[in-house]
Amino acid sequence: MGQKTGELDTRTLLSCFLRCYLIGAAYNTRGLQHVGLAFAMEPGLSVLYPDPAERDVVFARYLKLYNTHFFWTPLLVGLFLSLEVKIAQGVAPAEMLDNVKTTTAFTLSAIGDTFFSASIMGLWGLSAACLTAAGHYVLLATLMGLLFVTVQVFKALSFRAGYREGFQVLRRVKRWDLVNLGRRIKVANAVLLTIFWLLARPRGGTAAVADAALVVVLAAWAATRPSVSREIALLLLGAGWIVARSMWSL
Repeated sequence: MGQKTGELDTRTLLSCFLRCYLIGAAYNTRGLQHVGLAFAMEPGLSVLYPDPAERDVVFARYLKLYNTHFFWTPLLVGLFLSLEVKIAQGVAPAEMLDNVKTTTAFTLSAIGDTFFSASIMGLWGLSAACLTAAGHYVLLATLMGLLFVTVQVFKALSFRAGYREGFQVLRRVKRWDLVNLGRRIKVANAVLLTIFWLLARPRGGTAAVADAALVVVLAAWAATRPSVSREIALLLLGAGWIVARSMWSL
């Protein structure tokens, strides 16, 4: 049977956390991130299950289909390690992990795509574009370094919370309401898009005001109405801009 242990030591947890950065190194069409997940879990599983035969059975749980947003990987690895400790102690059934791994990973993947990829990374990209167009290169480099450090801190803290709190960490994530927060950030992105438009094409006069108003209205409308496809929003943006430019050139 597995080793009866209370908690994994700091060195083992650090090794698991650092391996989270390689979650996509063996990405494939069969199991997506499953090889990277097994690699990240390996230091902890080796401690919890010193018997090679039993450890092979445990590893099979992580060699199934698995995929999530890479910003959530440390949190999930910490959560899985927390569950494995309980399973090794015999206080939780092994089937519990399969259920959690399947539902939680894909749910967080959808949230991650909506919040991190579609909202936060868009905010960063538009902010960088505005700072570049305005010539604030030092501020851009400072912001870039600050965001890089922030992401690493978020990953470290979420890994720790996943391991320490177990299932409770999922309730905390739910309270964050990241989907609705992401929608608000998209509105801010619409404003940044307008600012970049003015910085990149400084013409002055009423034509610039018309361009700015058109961009912010259509971008905010598209960001707050998820039922509208991006293609339709882009077509409306292009058509409206042509009409506005034609009117102001008369």
